[in-house]
Amino acid sequence: MKNILFASTLALSILSCQENKQQNSPLVENAVDNAESPTSGSFKSYRGNNITVDNIYSELIKDDKNLTALNSRIVKTLEETEKVLAVYNNVLETTNSYYQDANERTKAITDSLVKQQVQKEISASADRYDLKVKNITDHVSQITKNNEKLVSTYTAFKIRKTLPEIEKYQNAHPLKTDSLNTFIIKQNKLLDELKKIK
Repeated sequence: MKNILFASTLALSILSCQENKQQNSPLVENAVDNAESPTSGSFKSYRGNNITVDNIYSELIKDDKNLTALNSRIVKTLEETEKVLAVYNNVLETTNSYYQDANERTKAITDSLVKQQVQKEISASADRYDLKVKNITDHVSQITKNNEKLVSTYTAFKIRKTLPEIEKYQNAHPLKTDSLNTFIIKQNKLLDELKKIK
């Protein structure tokens, strides 16, 4: 279940790429500035200046039909995975929940012989069910692993695609010390002035 929640959270991250695509927005020299601009940024409206891999990637793939199609296929697969697994996990978790409750309730049986018999019956039933659904649980486990691998691989892909964009942004906005030096001098003068006042 934790795997599915993890995959769902990451899927939402990937979905954000699809949801934040805007049509006909002006491109700047780098995707970061474009992601920051008021015309493009639904991210900016609720995240302030938080620039993420996802919103840079969203800007980057807007004019790339192949990457947009790839993103759509991945998003669709993640959504389908969640729906498919939900059906199976619901049945498996309901069964697990029953056996846990039955074992817990067995503790209240005062007759030790009856208690042992009931525990054996519960255990035998659980073992039979585990054997019956082993093929299903193996498939669910494989689908979950594949889903995690898909999310992980796509995350690495997006980071690699967006790293050059943040570097372009850095080059387009070089930071110099001139104004900082001037400000430090101004602060120091004010500090000196305060020290002289008695």
